[in-house]
Amino acid sequence: MSTASVTFKRGTLFAGLLLLSGISMAAASALPARSSRTSVGGVDYMRLNDWAGSHNFQLRWTVPQRELRLTSTWSALAFAADSRRCQIGGVTVWLSHSIVVRNGSAWIAMRDVVTALNPVVSPSRTPGRTVKTICIDPGHGGKDPGNREGRQQEKTYTLLLARELGKQLSAAGFNVAMTRSSDTFIELPTRPELAKRRRADLMLSLHFNAVGSPGGSSVQGAEVYCLTPARASSTNARGEGAGTGAFPGNQHDSKNMLLAYHVQKALVHRLGAQDRGVKRARFAVLRSAEMPTVLIEGGFMTHPGEAKKIYDATYRRKMAEAILEAVLAYRKAVE
Repeated sequence: MSTASVTFKRGTLFAGLLLLSGISMAAASALPARSSRTSVGGVDYMRLNDWAGSHNFQLRWTVPQRELRLTSTWSALAFAADSRRCQIGGVTVWLSHSIVVRNGSAWIAMRDVVTALNPVVSPSRTPGRTVKTICIDPGHGGKDPGNREGRQQEKTYTLLLARELGKQLSAAGFNVAMTRSSDTFIELPTRPELAKRRRADLMLSLHFNAVGSPGGSSVQGAEVYCLTPARASSTNARGEGAGTGAFPGNQHDSKNMLLAYHVQKALVHRLGAQDRGVKRARFAVLRSAEMPTVLIEGGFMTHPGEAKKIYDATYRRKMAEAILEAVLAYRKAVE
């Protein structure tokens, strides 16, 4: 494990190292021109203070060598040593790698800079590209009921939420496509393919959560998943999957994160849902999507209070309003 920092100039050697790490040249161009770099456990890190300075943030330790906060005139970020959990603008985001403290400085994985921080703090715009068509994917259906709680089945409520969301998106001027509009079973690989055929600019996969273990009835909150970056482990993978390469969906890593962030922010701030964070996974619907895609877990059917809300049409309407707000915020950021 190396703790020595080395200052690199941009060049072919460094670009090659980034590509081997699964970081594209376009993403690499958003890194500070000069910063201290180090390798920890085979992962490339950069000094967090260098990134902060390049984005006009001030870094301050709130707990010496353990917790730190970055602030600017418009936002704040919070990190903790040896943790993947951070806060961006008051919203929880799970990083691919833990923050490391060495010689009094905090270090962040470059993969997290280009796939988590930069996409939210300084999103890239795509001139001439509009967000017009949204594909909604109601999870499960037909022979696949999803989570079951008594006589209640997840597939019923994902479809009801999808219909409400589709209505609101249409009223806001979007074209809406659905992977299913009735209680039918759609194979997982077919769902992103349907979105592609309908030329969707975004895909939103709707789900509701459950915990089967003892004490699971106390777990609640919203979480939004986007695709795990290449050569990183997924949020709940216990370190596994770090050798996995890229999937088609990884071409949209930055926009996947930005969309997930705005959806999580809206669910937490607008609904008051407990913030379980933006997370990473390699779910089938995320892997092969050829447009920015997120999977939304809107709450826990195993939590009595949250389940009651999920089954309520008024609450689902508010959830759809929150997701619409997120789509509008995303569109404003990228167009």
